[in-house]
Amino acid sequence: MLQPVAQIAMPGAAVRFDYQSLDSGANRLYISHMDAGHIVVFDVQAERVVDTVGGLPRVTGVLAVPDLGRVYASVSGNQVVAVINDTTLQVIAQIGPIGFPDGLAYAPAQQKIYVSDESGGGELVIDGRANRAVTTIPIGGRAGNTVYDAGSGCILVAVQNQNQIVVIDPRSDRMVSQFSPVNASFPHGLLVDAQRRLLFVANYNSASLSVLDLRTLRVLASQPLGTGPDVLAFDPVWRRLYVASESGVVSVFTELDTALVAEGSLTIPYAHTVATDPRSHLIYLALQDVGGGQPMLWIMTGTPPAPSGPVQTRAVPFEPPALAFGHAAGF
Repeated sequence: MLQPVAQIAMPGAAVRFDYQSLDSGANRLYISHMDAGHIVVFDVQAERVVDTVGGLPRVTGVLAVPDLGRVYASVSGNQVVAVINDTTLQVIAQIGPIGFPDGLAYAPAQQKIYVSDESGGGELVIDGRANRAVTTIPIGGRAGNTVYDAGSGCILVAVQNQNQIVVIDPRSDRMVSQFSPVNASFPHGLLVDAQRRLLFVANYNSASLSVLDLRTLRVLASQPLGTGPDVLAFDPVWRRLYVASESGVVSVFTELDTALVAEGSLTIPYAHTVATDPRSHLIYLALQDVGGGQPMLWIMTGTPPAPSGPVQTRAVPFEPPALAFGHAAGF
């Protein structure tokens, strides 16, 4: 199912990694080495580490925004978001305070960055042009991941302790709706397939993946995952979804229309963060220790979908049901 093609030694101590973010235009993968307090900059074409960005204690989320020439990093140790110039790799601003910054998302039309606060302090909004905080949006609980939905132009946030997903309109920076998926259980990881209007939700407590139709907000399916599901990655060309868990289980699914077919899973110690490059279809697993106290980046390859595989469909505009979004006119 997944086969290793390279194993690259990583700088720093054999401690926890967290999120990853790919800038395909620059062929760079930014990897948050959380407990080492730095971001590793990896060239996916040359398959080598090209630099690190240090001074980022307990860095969690990382997001490359080529549109702005910036990389954003959630620095939970300093309770700020660091803004990094993607050419010089220098920190040019630190924005906060925020209790425990984690997931990040970018709304391109408004050029704003949205940051989860796992401590429950609300969603921090950053003006990407001015490098300043705009506001903090109350969301009623502790935020897990935050994602941008290109189909609706909105930001979706998992409110873990409320078992809810909230919807933020970046035009007004207001929460315009909230909904509770059936069987939600501490939803943490989120990923949107905007073309097919699907939302994938990793439920941390129940170790399950929920597949939601964003047009109806119905849960279409549920799939078992490894214990403590955390980070999701999606290859939109192969329609392949990867979910990595704190237990080291990496679950692989293929999207067939609105169905999700389980391809299998494998267990690798510390494999709770995953990224994929849809150009090469390679998978990247940052592992804190695979033996001998050496952090590694494992590069994996998968099996292409069958020729008769995923059906191509056109993008469908987001048409929220009146009951769920009735008070958000114009959304």
